[in-house]
Amino acid sequence: MVTTDDGARATPLFEGFPLELFAFLEGLEKDNSKSYWEANRATWEISVQEPVQRLMADLEEEFGPLRTFRPNRDVRFSKDKSPYKTWVGVTTSERAVGGVGAFLRLDADGMRLAGGAMVMAPDQIQRFRAALDNEASAAEFEEIGRRLADRSLPVGPGREPPLKRVPTGYAPDHPRAELLRWKGAVVVKEYELADWMHRPGAIDTVREVWTATKPLKEWIEAYVGESSTPARRRGR
Repeated sequence: MVTTDDGARATPLFEGFPLELFAFLEGLEKDNSKSYWEANRATWEISVQEPVQRLMADLEEEFGPLRTFRPNRDVRFSKDKSPYKTWVGVTTSERAVGGVGAFLRLDADGMRLAGGAMVMAPDQIQRFRAALDNEASAAEFEEIGRRLADRSLPVGPGREPPLKRVPTGYAPDHPRAELLRWKGAVVVKEYELADWMHRPGAIDTVREVWTATKPLKEWIEAYVGESSTPARRRGR
C-alpha cells in the first residue's frame, strides 16, 4: 500500500500478474533470443515490468526498499550463452551471496516466495555455526523453525547443498549436527500457476509469506549479521 504526501493511504496499485506475463516467460524459455525479446518488448514493458513495479510500490512501505533484477544474464563465465533470464524477481536484499531478506520469483510455471538467507557468505556461515552451538540462540532458532513448520513453511538449508559431514571443530554427535552442515537458512514456498495470481489478492500471499518469515530474518540479522566480504555483482 502506498501513501500520499500527507501520509494518507492511497489506492493500491497492484492489480495482479497478467496472463501475458507468464506467456511471455514461457515464450522466452522456448526462444531465448534477441529477436524474440525485441519482437515482444512491449509485452515485457507493459505486462511484466509494470505489474512487478506496482507490486513493489505497494509493498515497500511495509518491507522497505525493494529491488528487481536486470533481465540480461551475465554470460561471461557461463557455458550457457542464452542472453536473458527466463524469470523475473524481486528482493529486499542488496546481495545474492550473503543476502538476508525476502524474495519473490516468477517464471512460466508459477511463483516462488522465500525469506531468510538463501546463500550465506563464508564469514556468515562461521557465525551461523557459532550461534547454533550456543544453547540460547540455538533454542531461539529451533523455536522459530517449529512455528514456521506449523504454518507449512519449513526452514531449509537454501540453494547450496549441505556439507556431507559435520564441519571441523564440532562433535559428530552434536545435538544440531544436521543444522551445522547448512550453508543457508531459508523458507521457500512454491505455487503452481493458478488463476488467483492474476488477481489483486495475489499480493496478500506475498505479504503473508514475507511477514511469516520475518522472525527468521531477524534471528539471522541478530546472530549472523551482514557479510564483511565484498558483494558479488548482481544482475539487477
